[in-house]
Amino acid sequence: MLKFGSPKSIVAFAVASLLLVSAGSSRAEEKIKPVRALLVLGGCCHDYNTQKDLLAKGIAARAHVEVVIAWDKDTTTSHLNPVYEKSDWAEGFDVIIHDECSSDVKDLAIIERILEPHRQGLPAVLLHCGMHSYRSEGYPKAVTPWFEFTGLQSTGHGRQAPINIGFVAPDHPVTQGLADWTTVNEELYNNSENKLLDTASALAQGQQAGAEDAAVVWTNNYRDKTKIFATTLGHNNDTVGDARYLDLVTRGLLWSCGKLDDAYLKPTAK
Repeated sequence: MLKFGSPKSIVAFAVASLLLVSAGSSRAEEKIKPVRALLVLGGCCHDYNTQKDLLAKGIAARAHVEVVIAWDKDTTTSHLNPVYEKSDWAEGFDVIIHDECSSDVKDLAIIERILEPHRQGLPAVLLHCGMHSYRSEGYPKAVTPWFEFTGLQSTGHGRQAPINIGFVAPDHPVTQGLADWTTVNEELYNNSENKLLDTASALAQGQQAGAEDAAVVWTNNYRDKTKIFATTLGHNNDTVGDARYLDLVTRGLLWSCGKLDDAYLKPTAK
């Protein structure tokens, strides 16, 4: 029989305590219902075949998020991702990641179908060419439906060169713990009329030699009910696979869902 206070009893007690803590942690993780995210991507000009996996795996490694991929292999700007063909395309998802490059999908009825779940409160993450999509009648002068959704209109970009990223809202939940960095060669998307909509707020500015400074990360309060996180960064695979980029996107995604906390962030991402 072990006597309490003896070396063997202390070791046994410590081991038992560790097992209880481990079991408790496992049970706590089991109770977390993962965020279900739909990653919509495809179209022109990007290596979406590689980037879909970089994003899905990178986000899942950092947070309790299940990423479902809807990749359209068509490489034009005018093809509609098949996921949007049904009116209930977003059913069962907690957030949508828009990473498609579909500038010439201009049918307003289709755009309304894509936006309807977000108008009902479904959060969204907008990445890179998602900002250059769905250029319906009135673009670029009017606040078109997609422009209202993104919170910032971009009409193009210059040559690829490194972008200096500087966070301008360090106290925002998304940016806490993130540090400024310089990308590899990337596309700096311009800001049409250098202006965010009143519903949007910049989180980071980008500087690139020979180009005007531009907002590269921001949030948008869409129709006073839907949280939107957006970044124009992410053209090249080296950027999409960069740990700093994946940290940013993961935090933005969780924020949009109201899940940016220790329960949903995995230990390596805290």
